[in-house]
Amino acid sequence: MSDFETLVGLVSQYSPSGQERGAVEWLVARMKSLGYDDAFIDEAGNAVGVMGKGARQVVLLGHIDTVPGEIPVRVETHHDASLLHGRGSVDAKGPLASFVDAVAKVGAKDGWQFVVIGAVEEERDSEGARFVANQYKPDFAIIGEPNQWDRMALGYKGSAWANVTVKRGQAHTASGEVTAAESAVEAWLKIKAYVDLFNADKPKVFDKLLLTLRGMDSDSNDFEQWARLKVGVRLPVDVSPEDWYKIISDSHLRGDCHFEVEPVGFAIAACGCEKNTPLVRAFLSGIRSQGGEPRFVYKTGTADLNIVAPVWKCPAVVYGPGDSALDHTPNEHINLDDYQKAVDVLSAALEKLTA
Repeated sequence: MSDFETLVGLVSQYSPSGQERGAVEWLVARMKSLGYDDAFIDEAGNAVGVMGKGARQVVLLGHIDTVPGEIPVRVETHHDASLLHGRGSVDAKGPLASFVDAVAKVGAKDGWQFVVIGAVEEERDSEGARFVANQYKPDFAIIGEPNQWDRMALGYKGSAWANVTVKRGQAHTASGEVTAAESAVEAWLKIKAYVDLFNADKPKVFDKLLLTLRGMDSDSNDFEQWARLKVGVRLPVDVSPEDWYKIISDSHLRGDCHFEVEPVGFAIAACGCEKNTPLVRAFLSGIRSQGGEPRFVYKTGTADLNIVAPVWKCPAVVYGPGDSALDHTPNEHINLDDYQKAVDVLSAALEKLTA
């Protein structure tokens, strides 16, 4: 058996969000062939593999969907490094495949159960993770995202979207009255000024509000004119989505602007993990066992960690091979040596954790 059969096979199953079924069926069959005690497709369409029957549980949650854009699957050698190209090789089939291979390598452990999940829809609304959040109560959780084989992520920012709409009565263009579009610009500048003040004394990006204006449009009819801003924000741990919506709806930001704030889509709170846990210590040991110098990272994006951690309330880390700078790019690829090191790190960490 090739050390990379799981990885290459999974990446070869093109599975953008909403089209994961083929990859899910392939992974279930793969886990059965690797000796998992059970492997099945759950009600949300996730691929699930179970190893062991113990009372204590470790859930390894990756995602099997990718962004669109098929990339020919191939292995190329550059400067003595073998690179697997393909959509999802980094984000995040590499991490998921490493979970599958590591659990197969460790096998069943007395008193423990390993549950590997390839979740669907992470790149959209995390439907797979939202389903499993209420299906399991793990003692430890490992979330699969690419952060390099020698690093652990201990935090992901939250996110919230809103439409900010300004409405005004129709007026003659020669009246000199402020237009809805002008008021919308004023509203944006007030929100941005608040964020700049909030961020001024925060040196770490993870602790800042990251504001973005993703769109603006306006229109009018015979009696009314309106302008709408599409405002997004990446949230730090100490600002919840509810806090954010209150901030931008507050009267001190409105001034003479009368605007409506409409939350859009799923808002997600930021999540930070504890550093001093048996799980983190197991990973520190595992990384060092492969000659690595462990590092921690806090990410500005969101992940399925944000969905499950508040529900499971157990020690958690985010781990997986691959360079996240290659996420979603046409040149997405993973170093096969790094993948193998990640499998070995995971195996060593699971052995230590369940000893």
